[in-house]
Amino acid sequence: MPVLPVPMFIALLLAGFLIYRLVLRETHPSLLALVAICSFQSAILSLVQYYGVMELKPLQVLGATVVPPAVWIAFAHAAGDDGGIRRWALHAVGPVLAILVLVTIPMLLDVLIPLSFAAYGAAMLLRLGSGEVSLPHSRLQSGGIPLLAWRIIALSLIASAACDVAIAFGLSRGSSVALYWLPSLLSSLSLLSLGVLGLSQSMESQRDEPQETISPTPVDADRDRSILATLDAYLATHKPFKDPDLTLDRLSRRVLVPAKQLSAAINRTSGENVSRYINRRRIDEACALLLAGQTVTTAMLESGFNTKSNFNREFLRVKGASPSKWLQEQKLSLKVRSPVPNSVIEPITERQRR
Repeated sequence: MPVLPVPMFIALLLAGFLIYRLVLRETHPSLLALVAICSFQSAILSLVQYYGVMELKPLQVLGATVVPPAVWIAFAHAAGDDGGIRRWALHAVGPVLAILVLVTIPMLLDVLIPLSFAAYGAAMLLRLGSGEVSLPHSRLQSGGIPLLAWRIIALSLIASAACDVAIAFGLSRGSSVALYWLPSLLSSLSLLSLGVLGLSQSMESQRDEPQETISPTPVDADRDRSILATLDAYLATHKPFKDPDLTLDRLSRRVLVPAKQLSAAINRTSGENVSRYINRRRIDEACALLLAGQTVTTAMLESGFNTKSNFNREFLRVKGASPSKWLQEQKLSLKVRSPVPNSVIEPITERQRR
C-alpha cells in the first residue's frame, strides 16, 4: 500500500488552505504568497528526499532562502510598512547569493541558510518588541493573538536555524543514519506552522482608508486626556467598533491622531491596550442590545465581534460572567429593584388595620 510522505502531505494540506483562502478573497496577497511558497517548498523537499528527484535539489536550496524574506514581507505589511520596489529588492540578495554559493562553494550553504533564518527571525522579534503598535493593521477584536502568532513565526525561523546547525553537527559526528529522516520532518513541521499561522484569520491585514494623517507631537498628561476625550466622543457618535475589521491604523486615521500617539494615550490614561479598550466598548454595546431583547448571537455580531470565542472571552473579562449569566443577573436585579404593585400592598394594609 503506497504511503504519502509527510512533506508531500503537508504540501497538499497547505495547497488546500491556499485555494480556500483564494476563494474567500479576504487574505492579503503577501500572506497568500507565503503559504504558496511553503507549500511549494514542502513538495520539492518530498520529491528530493523521498522520491530521489535530485535534479530539483537547486530548487530546494533556492526555496529555503526565499522563505525568510517571504515571511518578512508578509510581516512588514501587517506592521504597516509597505516599503517600495527598491527596499523589497534588497531581500533578493539572499536567494541570489545562495545560487552563486551553490554553483561555487556548496558547503557554505550550511552556514548561509541557517544564518538567513536566524537573522530574519531576530529582526522580527526586535520589531515586535514595541507591542501591538508594531501591528497597526491587525484586527483589534483579536486582542494579542496576532502579536503572539507573529512571535511564534519569528521563533520558528530561529528554531529552524538551530535545528539545521544541530543536524549539521550530528552529521559531522557520524550520525547520518539516525538523522536521515529528521531534516525533512523538522522542515515540514516548520513550513506547516508558517503556513497555518500565516492564514490565521486574526493575522489578516485589512484594507486601509486613504485618509491623511497628522505628524506626531509631544504628548503630556493633558494631551493624553484630550486625545481620549476625542476618541470617546467619536466612539459614542459613530460607533466604529461595530466594524469587526477595525484596526489601530484605521481608527487613528478616523480621529486624526497618529497610531503610536493614540496607543500611548490609551495605555497611559486607561491602563489598557487599544484592543482591550475597543473591546470594552463593544461589550458595552452588546450589553445594551441584550437588555433590549436581542439574542446573544445578534448582540455579538451587532457589537463588532465575529467569533463566539473572542466574544465570550472579552465578555467574561469585562463583566466577570458569561453573556447569558450576566443577563439573568440583570433581570433578577431589575425585579428586586421594582416597586411592589399597589394591588398587592392594599390588601395587606387592610388586614393590618383589622
